[in-house]
Amino acid sequence: MNVVIIGAQWGDEGKGKIVDYLAEDAKYVVRYSGGPNAGHTIVVDGKQFALHQVPSGILYKDKTVFLGSGMVIDPEALFDELKMLKDNGIDWEGRVFISDRAQLILPKYRTMDKERDAQRKRPIGTTGRGMGIAYAEKAHRDGVRLADLDWAEKMAEFDGEDLEYINRYKDQLLSMRVDLVAKMHEFKKDNILFEGAQGAMLDIDSGTYPYVSSGTSCAAGACTGSGIGPHEIDRILGVFKAYQTRVGNGPMPTEFNEADESESELCRYVRDTGREYGVTTGRARRCGYLDLVALRYACRFNSMDGLVLTHLDIYDTMDQIEACVAYEIDGKIVTDFPSNVDMLNKAKPVLEKFDGWKTSLKEIKKYSKLPKNARKYIEFIEAFTETPVSIVSVGYERNETFIRKNPWK
Repeated sequence: MNVVIIGAQWGDEGKGKIVDYLAEDAKYVVRYSGGPNAGHTIVVDGKQFALHQVPSGILYKDKTVFLGSGMVIDPEALFDELKMLKDNGIDWEGRVFISDRAQLILPKYRTMDKERDAQRKRPIGTTGRGMGIAYAEKAHRDGVRLADLDWAEKMAEFDGEDLEYINRYKDQLLSMRVDLVAKMHEFKKDNILFEGAQGAMLDIDSGTYPYVSSGTSCAAGACTGSGIGPHEIDRILGVFKAYQTRVGNGPMPTEFNEADESESELCRYVRDTGREYGVTTGRARRCGYLDLVALRYACRFNSMDGLVLTHLDIYDTMDQIEACVAYEIDGKIVTDFPSNVDMLNKAKPVLEKFDGWKTSLKEIKKYSKLPKNARKYIEFIEAFTETPVSIVSVGYERNETFIRKNPWK
């Protein structure tokens, strides 16, 4: 059984926790896209782990994880992350492998990334980790893959600091190298969990271009980035928060208006209660009402079988909740997500009100035990997106999660 987990918004939806939760029933976990700009936070027994390149399943001692072909890998950051895991009692040796087709990020890419964004007339707000440059070099066919490290003719193209950097990590990287296509074929009878990075709305083809990531963060990326074909995918789940966040620049129609006193107060509450600060950058995230127009769009272009709702507990103390069901653009009501950035920047959210539940959800382990108003909120989301909510998360801990429909069955 092959299950794909993606972010259904602009990233930071809680994918790390959900991958960690579902990995218990998987034998292998494959991270198929992204690089060191991703930040997946997992809390186990009160201890927090911030992962950036290593797949979230690594915290289970019996799981093997793979960094996929669609990733761009920063070797220095990767081995720092692996050291952090070892220092925290996670024995990763012999359980972390890298696709021989994955691309490498060179140190100069980070500087180039920041300089290029600073020179743009409309800066994207890149994390400056060099990912955009690495993907650009890949598209230009000038990048360097793991498979190239023992190709003498290719290595002859590098000198100075670049060559010194590659040689510093070469042996370690080659010791972890695998043919991912062959491995996926070998393990085809086992449960494999495919982990995306960022979110569907940051996908380079289907997201809010040009304010997107440079990689493929949609469900289809699980095929191109992991060495499997479309027929091999059995389930696709999209993770979304009960509200909306975004990091960096770009349109966000439901963003709270911080110039408005009530929305500013709501923004502070959601940001602080939801700990909406970047794992990688520490930047405060932009916050807003749940955007159901964008969520439905993400469900459609990813053929999602189910949704995973996280951070529902953030609304526990609120009298009323609002969610966006349409946009008003130039006096017209729009119900489909536009591709035009100018239209999105003009969009004003049309909001639907829901009564709050005014009780803690932390101890709830079953959907039927949720307060009536929490269930009404979820059922409205299901009806609007035409996609069932299969899993609900009511806290940061692994066990603060319950399944309505098991994706492995």
